[in-house]
Amino acid sequence: MALLKIERRDHIAILTLDRAVTMNALGLDGDGAEFRETCDAINMDQSIRCVILTGAGKAFSAGGDVKAMLAREGNFAGNGTQIRQGYRSNIHLILRALESLDVPIIAAINGPAIGLGCDLACLADIRIASEKAKFGVTFLKIGIIPGDGGAWVLPRIIGMSRAAELFYTGDVIDAETAMDWGLVSRTTPPEELLDTAIDLGQKIASQPPHALRMTKMLLRQGRKVDYDTMLEMSAATQALSHLTEDHIEGVSALLEKRSAVFTGT
Repeated sequence: MALLKIERRDHIAILTLDRAVTMNALGLDGDGAEFRETCDAINMDQSIRCVILTGAGKAFSAGGDVKAMLAREGNFAGNGTQIRQGYRSNIHLILRALESLDVPIIAAINGPAIGLGCDLACLADIRIASEKAKFGVTFLKIGIIPGDGGAWVLPRIIGMSRAAELFYTGDVIDAETAMDWGLVSRTTPPEELLDTAIDLGQKIASQPPHALRMTKMLLRQGRKVDYDTMLEMSAATQALSHLTEDHIEGVSALLEKRSAVFTGT
């Protein structure tokens, strides 16, 4: 069963997790490959400047398929070595593919984002949530550990203390609490969520595309390198930016008091 529905709005790609019947459960055979193929295609398409990730139906994603876990089927079949490989070659491939996207990602969280679903949302650059959204990393409640990288990413978003509270208790928080904790940057009425995400995506997509991708690269690298390294990376990247036609267009538009039109040249 295919996972992603892909829609194009000018320079925005909208990716919808399209398994509403199972609350967009993840981890079927081929899910990782589908995500990787989709993200690789986006990276190669210089006309795409922003991605919106959302879910079909009432959920963003309820995470892994707990029925398959109970039956020890699919990704959760076999011995320990086989299950480990299933995570590495399928579930983790979803996360690595999303993390590798060169363009900004907006997660439009329309409903529950639980477990792996929450980890997926955390890989977005910007998260906005429906007032009906809920967030939880409830791995311990079903006797497993955060196996999807959430122990690395969630503390970087909301801090160690709050991340530990969520992991250790298995509590689920609502959209208002998520915004208060910095997990999302805004909330909207459910019927306005996608339009709000598209409006934000259009604002992002109006920026110079090469500088936009390079800015995302610097933000991601900033989590890993020291300040001196960041300055060196910034100097080299800035030099490339100064040589683009979009830089000349931006400066000209500023001086001429008009809106810039960036073409990616």
